[in-house]
Amino acid sequence: MFRKTDFDLCVIGGGAAGLVVAAGGVGLGAKVVLIEKNRLGGDCLYTGCVPSKAMLHQAAIVHTAHQATALGLSVTGNPNPGQVQKYVQSIIDKIEPHDSPERFRDLGVEIIFGEAKFANTNTITIGTSTIRARNYVIATGSRPAIPPIPGLDETPYFTNETIFSNKTALPGLVILGAGPIGLEMAQAHQRLGSQVTVLDISPSILPREDPDMAAFVQASLEADGVKFLLGQNISNISQTGTGIQVSLTNQDGSSQAVNGSHLLVATGRKTNTDSLALDKAKVNTHKNGLLILNNKLRTTNKHIYACGDAAGPYYFTHMAEHQAGIVLRNTLFHMGAKTETRVVPWSTFTDPELARVGLSESEAKQQKVAHEVYTFAMAEVDRAKTDGDTEGKIKVIINKKGLILGAAIVGARAGELIHEYALAMKQNMKLGQLTGLIHIYPTLAQINRRVADTYLKTKLTPTTRKIMKFLFRLRGN
Repeated sequence: MFRKTDFDLCVIGGGAAGLVVAAGGVGLGAKVVLIEKNRLGGDCLYTGCVPSKAMLHQAAIVHTAHQATALGLSVTGNPNPGQVQKYVQSIIDKIEPHDSPERFRDLGVEIIFGEAKFANTNTITIGTSTIRARNYVIATGSRPAIPPIPGLDETPYFTNETIFSNKTALPGLVILGAGPIGLEMAQAHQRLGSQVTVLDISPSILPREDPDMAAFVQASLEADGVKFLLGQNISNISQTGTGIQVSLTNQDGSSQAVNGSHLLVATGRKTNTDSLALDKAKVNTHKNGLLILNNKLRTTNKHIYACGDAAGPYYFTHMAEHQAGIVLRNTLFHMGAKTETRVVPWSTFTDPELARVGLSESEAKQQKVAHEVYTFAMAEVDRAKTDGDTEGKIKVIINKKGLILGAAIVGARAGELIHEYALAMKQNMKLGQLTGLIHIYPTLAQINRRVADTYLKTKLTPTTRKIMKFLFRLRGN
């Protein structure tokens, strides 16, 4: 039995958010216990960011090899599913020690493996053990949300939690969901030898993004060979003698069937809070099960906070780390820190990547925010030309004063390039100020300055030009 009231922080969940809280807490002098049901590292390390990016890297190499003939090169060989999985696991193995129980115990964190439940408003139980702490942090992550489609429960399928351990060929992979996870896996598996079909009830891919930006991603995947059936209602899923069959009902009432060898369900995420007995802790939730939190990430119990996927609404590792810092400041030092919601960058890591921060054009219109839009094509950037990565563009949303409200980039390395706009927004910079920053030539980052140049050129009206010529005695035409 653990001594009661013996911890400053009790962290429930050993994913990205929980580990940052635990390590940060002991580093700041707190006594911390971390409870994890399975293994430290969470979704990102084992079934999310790390394995998906490792697989996308392999797929990109295969794709480059297939394009080699256009460069006068010759490359032979086909991807081996077992070797693909072996490489993915090797990357996990390299990162895993950083999240190991041994490392966190060495830091001073008490680690307990087991299922935590609230016994009352200030007590946690794990089996026969009881823990009381000054503050609790719910960092239990999320899991795949499985839609209630007839026949799905009786049909074998992959999710992000199982797809990366696959060692066999997937000749005909059908993917439910055209969001970031579905599209990344679609492109990766298509390039690694599968014939992929993506199905979604939405009429367009990446519904959170502007259609003109998402169109670049869809065109690239279609060029790879991925097939899309969008705006479809799925009426039934069944197992066949050779794989699976998905029955669709079109918006016009017609029906069709899609056959494949395997099925991947990528239809969103669901928070892992249902086993915590939150009612006993007087922690309230919305009707959809999401925790009710204030902007300081505190629940309806003043001693219980949440961060990471359990807190939402952004299911990103970088947001989990940000929220963990907010929770530390509020639980240990009562600083009243608020979580960032205006400047949150993200990226879909397809080829091309699609990254965004702040408002999209569609959101600005929906919210009736007065705005202007400026774009610049990736094809006009010299480094994009040398690398053969000319697909895409940048779009910046500003207000009438020139302040940046949002930016989106679709193209090579968009996930890296977007950070300049995240910083500019955080510092309340105007778009025109980016023209004064020297960008290395030739780099893709020059697109950030070029769009700012475009904005400034619109301010040089014929009248402004005449006034400048008069004031400074300029003699040009």
